Amino acid sequence: MLFDEAKIFVKAGDGGDGMVAFRREKFVPYGGPAGGHGGKGGDVIFQVDPQLNTLVHFKKRSHFKAGRGERGGGKNMTGAAGEDRIIPVPPGTVIRHAETGRLLADLTEADQQTVIVHGGQGGRGNTAFKSSTNQAPKIAERGLPGEELWITLELKLIADVGLVGVPNAGKSTFLSVVSAARPKIADYPFTTLQPNLGVVVMEHRSLVLADIPGLIEGAHEGTGLGHQFLRHIERSRLLLHLLNGAAPDPLAEFEQINQELTLFSQKLAQKPQIVVLNKIDLPQAQAHWPAIQARAQALGLPAYQISAVTQKGVQGLIAKLFEHLDDLPQEELFEEEMPVFTLDQSKDHFEIEKLVDGDGWRVTGPRIKQLSIQTYWGVDQAAMRAHQILEKMGVNQALRDAGVEPGDTVFLHDVELEWAW
Repeated sequence: MLFDEAKIFVKAGDGGDGMVAFRREKFVPYGGPAGGHGGKGGDVIFQVDPQLNTLVHFKKRSHFKAGRGERGGGKNMTGAAGEDRIIPVPPGTVIRHAETGRLLADLTEADQQTVIVHGGQGGRGNTAFKSSTNQAPKIAERGLPGEELWITLELKLIADVGLVGVPNAGKSTFLSVVSAARPKIADYPFTTLQPNLGVVVMEHRSLVLADIPGLIEGAHEGTGLGHQFLRHIERSRLLLHLLNGAAPDPLAEFEQINQELTLFSQKLAQKPQIVVLNKIDLPQAQAHWPAIQARAQALGLPAYQISAVTQKGVQGLIAKLFEHLDDLPQEELFEEEMPVFTLDQSKDHFEIEKLVDGDGWRVTGPRIKQLSIQTYWGVDQAAMRAHQILEKMGVNQALRDAGVEPGDTVFLHDVELEWAW
């Protein structure tokens, strides 16, 4: 089973509530406000762990939550910030918004970090509301909730060389011969059902090889799990196209696979490629070699012949792989697609909607939501302050213009109030 995709829910920590408190010290009988602010909620952070190469650890767990900020204390003490939640992922992890598919992050470098959801702001304590006309405010704010989101994770392996070819071309055998990887190998199609990585070492140098399961006609449309497999070679710097020398027409298979690469991605089709005929120890493979060599030369591609089983020509091919990689420029690993940022509407923007059943009104908007969450509506001073803010924003006048009447129900986001102004 493939473990290169996952869908998870992430929730940042809520902000801590602000506190109402006053100085109560000896010889200070009428101390001023001393309520501290609530702590910020923790963020959910994704960090690249180079030791990981799969998303299997998300199989049994799909919900992740950061710590909540603590409530403010007396003596102007700010509550502790919530603990960040750091989630390790392998290099090559692409994070998207689950509903829209929008790219949120593309993580490729070791220890690279990105914040996906931010913790809620802590509420202010009553010290923040002291003024010349209100020396003893008895109001504070609630903390704001942390952001939450369903996201999808998609792994694209990062390798120097990607092995492509039809099923049973001998890719897994080749990988097992040249590296410490031990993929499942047998003499029938579709033995490999998931990508394998192997590290090839030669004279104190190394390269990473990705064995991609055999591609078939229609792979670009998802046939034979084509989409899941093809994306893993998008980050490879060089493609090694391994041909099955025992096949009736390896040249036709070569053209078919290149067609699938082109249909899936123009960028993939333009990647540097070398052609390798495998199983050259067999007579039929030797018979195919002249035609394959001629076709590769016509396309301007290097061509080699090996036998992965007997290891004939394998070491020479590895040396050539290092030479070809040395000649290639370093490639940007990041997606061509970049996150799209748009200018948000003003935080003071609001909309008024008359409820369908005629039983009230609903006011929505960024600041309206924040005000509804942070206000202690049961405290007269807090409710009056909220009314003053709504007046300055023009919400009250807009409601009057819309036809609100005394006694009507008005919802500020999810808070139900009775209109009395």
